[in-house]
Amino acid sequence: MVSQHINRQIIIRVFLLVGNALLFSWMIFHAKVYVLAVFLLLVLIIQVAELINFLNRTNRKIAYFFDAIRNEDSTLNFPAQTGSRSLNELNSGLNKVNELIKTIKFELREQEQYFQTILEHVSTGIITYNEKGTIFLANKAAKNLLGHEHLTHINQIVQIDKKLFTTLKELQPGDNRLVSFNNKNGLIQLSLKSTQFRTASDHLQLVTFHDIKNEMDTKELESWIKLIRVMTHEIMNTVAPITSLSQTILGYFRNLDGATPSEKIIGNTMKGLEVINERGSGLISFVDTYRKLTRIPPPEKKTIKVGQLLENIITLIRYEPLNKEVQIDWSLHPADLEISADKKQISQVLINLLKNSLESLKDSHNGKIDINAGYNEEGRLQISVTDNGPGIPEELMDKIFVPFFTTKESGSGIGLSLSRQIMLLHGGRLKADSKPGIQTEFVLEF
Repeated sequence: MVSQHINRQIIIRVFLLVGNALLFSWMIFHAKVYVLAVFLLLVLIIQVAELINFLNRTNRKIAYFFDAIRNEDSTLNFPAQTGSRSLNELNSGLNKVNELIKTIKFELREQEQYFQTILEHVSTGIITYNEKGTIFLANKAAKNLLGHEHLTHINQIVQIDKKLFTTLKELQPGDNRLVSFNNKNGLIQLSLKSTQFRTASDHLQLVTFHDIKNEMDTKELESWIKLIRVMTHEIMNTVAPITSLSQTILGYFRNLDGATPSEKIIGNTMKGLEVINERGSGLISFVDTYRKLTRIPPPEKKTIKVGQLLENIITLIRYEPLNKEVQIDWSLHPADLEISADKKQISQVLINLLKNSLESLKDSHNGKIDINAGYNEEGRLQISVTDNGPGIPEELMDKIFVPFFTTKESGSGIGLSLSRQIMLLHGGRLKADSKPGIQTEFVLEF
């Protein structure tokens, strides 16, 4: 509506200007009325000046309005009555736009304050910084976890802990790293996760810090309790019969009162000593197994072709005296997939998993094992071993990695715990998922 009035005003002024110019030309070249022509020339000059002033007045108002917006001046207000209808409508339109901008600014500030309050009250530390390392945001939790009140650049983290700074610098989008360091509050164990995003003017990296010390302490305590229960059970099963037999044999000789023991007593004593020897040997074997579990050598990593590794393991496992009817299939993507790992240790992990799958399928008539190698959604290399056996009951899932826990009659209970420890030494992890009656899947993630 405003533009229509302004266009109308401009068109009227242009028509008057053109008409006056034509009349001036006619008087000069045809009527020869020079005195009146001079008067018309003055009028023509006034019309041109008035048109320029009219256009500049509108442009000045609009420019002034945008300057006020650029300078965030919300007090700007144009008069509603100027004596010109077109200017009145222009001023009214600019005032409405200004009110709308003020409303939007107020709502944005409310949202900003709302999100700022949320960020300051979450227990997860959050910092954002650009490619130069300048920190734009560091919430209260991040400052408390890092023990630094004023964070403006990531180079300040060197003063907190060099290992933490190095980890932060090497952190790539999507990475999840664990790091521990000491500050005034004692030992801090952090889980760091990173992501990247772009703004109109910057490339920013967002890193979250989550204190996992309490969770780690709880899990560690639970693991110790489970391990102690298993070890206590095994040791008591061995020591109790030894103690009982020792007391029985001791009783034989206490009741002799210096007499020569009979052949029956000697025979019973020999049998008892044999049992004690057998139980003692079993206990020594148990302790030796535990020693092996706690003394795994550091992995000697080399580049391994995954396809060749799987072929060798499957060829070896087919000679196991288990269910020969089990079908074993494998695939990998891409075909030239390679990993950096200790070949002997990773082979041991895969053999343990395949033996477990074959054991679970010993009574199955259509047993199948699928081995798949490739990259997961997070871009990490993984090898999965899946079987269609009876599965693992839900109540046992949190126990299968506990050392010496087993549901097999002849199992030692260290295969899975050993496999998980090997994967941890490789900087990866071993995961398990089971749907009883459908399938069980173990995943080696590097």
